[in-house]
Amino acid sequence: MEQKQRHGCLTAWLILMMIGNALSALIYFAINPKLLEPQGIIMTKEQMILLACLGIINLSFAVGLWFWKKWAFYGFAVSGFLMFLTNLNMGTDIVSASLGLVGVLLLFSVLQMKKGKTSGWENLE
Repeated sequence: MEQKQRHGCLTAWLILMMIGNALSALIYFAINPKLLEPQGIIMTKEQMILLACLGIINLSFAVGLWFWKKWAFYGFAVSGFLMFLTNLNMGTDIVSASLGLVGVLLLFSVLQMKKGKTSGWENLE
């Protein structure tokens, strides 16, 4: 059986996803929502906890993708949609809220890149 190979862009994107989601979860858990109000961001503590939990869940999906699990991609897509809905619920305009879904499209695109004979998507189990 041939060893699965990951394109360098996919490797970089997965590492970025792991670091970004871990940091965002920590920030959402640690920051007081009142500190965001001067920037015009109004969030409840519950919304921040939800976003922190989604960050942890996304971290687990990125790890799953690292280990070639297809369910992790679908989980990341559902999580992106939940973040989209959460942003709309917080009053974010639809264009800005939709930008969060760009990450799912970017991930899908990077998974299509081939290293050797197969793409990352074809290597998912």
